[in-house]
This record gives sequence, C-alpha cells and structure tokens, in this order.
Amino acid sequence: MVSKPNLVIPALIVGLGNPGEKYDQTRHNVGFTAVDVLARRWQLALAAERKFKGEFGQGLGGPSGQRVRLLKPSTYMNLSGQSIRAVVDWYNLPVSSVLVLSDDLDLPLGKIRLRLCGSAGGHNGLRSAIAHLGTQDFPRLRIGIGQPASPGQQRDTITHVLGRLSAQEAKVLEAVLGVVVEAVECSLNQGVEKAMSLYNGRTVATAPL
Repeated sequence: MVSKPNLVIPALIVGLGNPGEKYDQTRHNVGFTAVDVLARRWQLALAAERKFKGEFGQGLGGPSGQRVRLLKPSTYMNLSGQSIRAVVDWYNLPVSSVLVLSDDLDLPLGKIRLRLCGSAGGHNGLRSAIAHLGTQDFPRLRIGIGQPASPGQQRDTITHVLGRLSAQEAKVLEAVLGVVVEAVECSLNQGVEKAMSLYNGRTVATAPL
C-alpha cells in the first residue's frame, strides 16, 4: 500500500506589511489586512507582543476549531523574518506549518496563488522570512495587487505598491479576501495542497478600472 504524504496544516499564519498609519490599507499591506479579516472571523484578539516583535493572537479557528496563531510583524517588511523566527522558536513549530500571506505585483488584482514553497520572487518580506527560517520550504499565499500603469519605472512601482486602492479596487479586494479566508480555512481543514487545487484557479471578476 502506498502511504499518503503528511498533510501540510498551518499552525502559524503570518501577514506581511509595514506598521504605522502611513502604510495602513496600502497595497503592500494586504497581508496585514488579510490577518485582520481572519482575526475578526475567528474572534481572535491581536495584541502587541514584545518577544515576537509584532502583533500576535492565538485561539481556535477554522471550520474544525483548530489551534491557530496569527502574526503581524512590526519590524517593517524587510525584517519580517525576525518576528516569524521568534514565534517559530517559542512554540517549537515546524517551518512547514508557517503560512505567509503577502501581496504580489505579478498577480492581477482578483487572483491569489497558494504554494507549498518557492523563492521570494522579489518580495522583501518573503526574502527576510526565507533568510531567518533558513529554507524556502514553507507555504505562502500571494494576493494579487497588479502592476502599475508603467511597470518598467521603479518610481511608479514604488508609488503603486505603497499606494492605496481606489474605491472600486477596494471592492474587488474585499471579495478577494473572502476567497483568502476560504483558502486558509481549507488549508487548516484539508491541507495546503487541497486548497491549492481548489483556489489557485479562482478569479474574482473585476470591472474596468
């Protein structure tokens, strides 16, 4: 009999972003926004935790009431791995149980992509996570924010990433975050690979912007 591989079930869900009002609700902070949505859905309180260098909360979440931990690093994006590493070490978690939620320039607004492992893809928060965890082998869920009008211009890219969504784009993102919740809950209940098969092809319909 061929044995089934172990399911990858998240125990720590990390949203990447930058702290402070300046960055609140920007495209680069959609990871923070997604964790806030999960916290509200599961009625988990997030509070500043000095030893983790971030906002942290834990309790029962998902469709089956699993023990889950939520983290929003307050180290700024480029040092996110410090915060993630602190939680992993404190709870002695396997790195494969860390699910990182981040924005993705290369995905259009309206799409998400879930992977079991992979490179940073130019994302400084993921690069820091990989450096501090010592491996690329942890799941990540990328939330599309789309490219700026002039993707070849670095200044335009920075302005786009650190800018806020239009009212119409915000409506699309709200729908996308509903899909993110479904994908995360599926990952908790049936494993990341199952969620990948169900949600990586999903697109939230967008009207012309």
